[in-house]
Amino acid sequence: MPQKVRIALDAMGGDVGASVVIPGAAISLSRHPGSEFLLVGDRALIEPELAKHPALQAVSKVIHTDVAVKNDEKPSQALRRTRRASSMWLAIDAVKHGEADVAVSAGNTGALMAMGGLNLRTLPGVDRPALAAVWPTLRGDSVVLDLGASIGGDARHLATLAVMGSAMASVLFNLERPTVGLLNIGSEEIKGHGEIREAAEMLRAMNSSQFDYIGFVEGDAIGKGLADVIVSEGFSGNIALKAAEGTARQMFTLLREAMSSSWLARIGYLFARGAFQKLRDKLDPNKSNGGLLLGLNGVVVKSHGGINAEGFAYAVDVGYEMAHYDLLTKINQMLNRDGSALIRAQTVQEAVS
Repeated sequence: MPQKVRIALDAMGGDVGASVVIPGAAISLSRHPGSEFLLVGDRALIEPELAKHPALQAVSKVIHTDVAVKNDEKPSQALRRTRRASSMWLAIDAVKHGEADVAVSAGNTGALMAMGGLNLRTLPGVDRPALAAVWPTLRGDSVVLDLGASIGGDARHLATLAVMGSAMASVLFNLERPTVGLLNIGSEEIKGHGEIREAAEMLRAMNSSQFDYIGFVEGDAIGKGLADVIVSEGFSGNIALKAAEGTARQMFTLLREAMSSSWLARIGYLFARGAFQKLRDKLDPNKSNGGLLLGLNGVVVKSHGGINAEGFAYAVDVGYEMAHYDLLTKINQMLNRDGSALIRAQTVQEAVS
């Protein structure tokens, strides 16, 4: 693993840009002193913020560009208009050329996917990357993917996601053999569309020594933490993510209304304030910020665009951990070990069908 982790930050990405990215990087640096930063963006906006954080300034280099990808820009437009000039492209390019170990951006998700795929390409055996993130559960944390990097996917794609998600879980959670579940509309083997049933058969046939496939899991199983890794194609995964985020916001709103509904409720809140704070911390979206674009030949992290500095720091932390513990090597090793088993399982499945 590298002694220093070099992190390239798109300082013009997201809703706010440098005023969140720079203090977020400073927070992450305080947690991971073995970090160095490439701050990519408009020097006139970066340097005043950087001057407020001397420790960060001492380990940072600014790469100037005044070109930014717009939040509402289509990926194809972003590639044509800003290719090789935008802060997003240059941060990814630093990873490609070995100047950084990881790139982090809060910018346009579609553009980040397109630029990452075009510039870094995918790992051998991976058709397309997936967006993976840490999901808080009743039993700890799980890795969930794909959360919307692409729509649809055949059985081989889903099986490959299982391998990559297991690599991420083993790095993040220090697990020797993570459990894997396929997100489905029911736990019975006859449920779901053809691709997911075929993926289940392939995963069983693989009999991997690197992860334990436990079968289908329903949507409520994600929050219960029934598996260390939950695999879904991007359409279903993104809906599950947005539904969970909306439910968390709804719950907090209802709790606030209930706690202020009467003087007796207000008194009760005073006694239970510590418990409510623990709940708020557990479900705080800032603390689970940072989606990893798994499958690229480089580490790229996507942060929420409207996040605050503390939330952006968590995305930087994810990038640090993935680079520090050499996620790409882990994924390649698992793909190499399970690749032949995956091919055999696919061949058997095709022969049967």
